[in-house]
Amino acid sequence: MAARTAQLARKTNETDIQVAINLDCQPGSGNAQQISVSTGIGFLDHMYTALAKHSGMSLTMTCKGDLWIDDHHTADNAIALGAAFKQALGEVRGIRRYGTGFAPLDEALARAVIDICSRPYCVADLGLKREKIGDLSAEMLPHIFYSFSIAAGVTLHVDVLRGENDHHRAESAFKALALAIRQAIERTGGDDVPSTKGVL
Repeated sequence: MAARTAQLARKTNETDIQVAINLDCQPGSGNAQQISVSTGIGFLDHMYTALAKHSGMSLTMTCKGDLWIDDHHTADNAIALGAAFKQALGEVRGIRRYGTGFAPLDEALARAVIDICSRPYCVADLGLKREKIGDLSAEMLPHIFYSFSIAAGVTLHVDVLRGENDHHRAESAFKALALAIRQAIERTGGDDVPSTKGVL
């Protein structure tokens, strides 16, 4: 089977981002999972590490940006990750396409549903109350999901169904997305395009 890997760089006047991913590092794949994330924001590193771990992908991401202004460049990380995901996946063929994930974290419970369909759309309802979680503005978290979905070309719905602690709410959302991705990119053993249209 062809390797589903990608490496890309996103460089702007505000950011310098390097991303490398391998979508096939689940247990039993024969590929060792390697995760190294450095965005300059500890909580975001934690979220991307959880996303990679539970989706079964290897992820290396480094970002240098203008954090002395604010954390707005976190959306660029998500754009780069989404673009790398799309590149690694290649033609949407021989995969399940749809994925659903539920992830609890103590009192919090999140649901994520993804459709790898080349029709980017995102609804993210996290219900966060705090202004910041660590050094990350809470308002950036839905924007991260949105930026990833647009760059990856996927339809994505992420809802936190319950929870009192915003750290738990956010982390359960990333873990739910990881589980949804893992299911959606699973190879079916066939070579068909998973659409009645015959193309995605």
